[in-house]
Amino acid sequence: MLQVVKHSAVLLVLTVLTQLGGLAWLLSLLFRGRLLAFAVLYLSFSAAALGVAPAFGRVGVTCWRDGALQVQSWFYCLTNRTFMAPELLASLEDTAEAVAKRFPETTTLLLDAGFPFGDGFPLLPHLSHADGRKADLAFYYRDENGYVRGATRSPVGYFAFQQGATECPNVWPTLRWDLDALQPLFRNLDLDEERTRFLVSRLSEDARISRIFLEPHLTSSLGLRSAKIRFQGCRAARHDDHLHIELR
Repeated sequence: MLQVVKHSAVLLVLTVLTQLGGLAWLLSLLFRGRLLAFAVLYLSFSAAALGVAPAFGRVGVTCWRDGALQVQSWFYCLTNRTFMAPELLASLEDTAEAVAKRFPETTTLLLDAGFPFGDGFPLLPHLSHADGRKADLAFYYRDENGYVRGATRSPVGYFAFQQGATECPNVWPTLRWDLDALQPLFRNLDLDEERTRFLVSRLSEDARISRIFLEPHLTSSLGLRSAKIRFQGCRAARHDDHLHIELR
């Protein structure tokens, strides 16, 4: 009974984290070398997803791609979280190219997008990344010498917040984590306001994009004006550490 509970827990965690990992773990139980079998099966399923997902209306962004748009961390590729509708990818690629043209040698970093299969399959901890039509981008950062290419303050691009005024009360339940204890651990980089402002402006002008989530204090400090730029609400995660984009 204990073994059933253990394997069920592993299956659940791997499914929630990667979508395909639970199935790979279940099949690996048929082999004597379970961990090796799991690794081979999981990597095979993930590679196959890149070829099969387009038939289900999604394309995957790989971590070995070149160009202005790149994935921020191998974590997102290894966990199958970089899939999205082709139209959304085209918009992000066009925007990244526009940023690189305006600011040469700039790299735009993709964070979470979606899983390869199944509308409605949740991409935790996000509330809305379940249909391949949403994606997150990292902000651009600079140090005392200027823009730092491909850099984020935190290892995964999330949770290093740009502090500012908020009118959110302490409500429960909520995903609005402040994570105060983590903030001193992150890299001492400043927001590259010029690049970030240009990025959001280009996205807001793109007819393919319907909404952009950004914390109000950043919308104000960056001088942005667009009906597409919204506040995500006080129960959702903060959006002064990354940018959330939705396809029309």
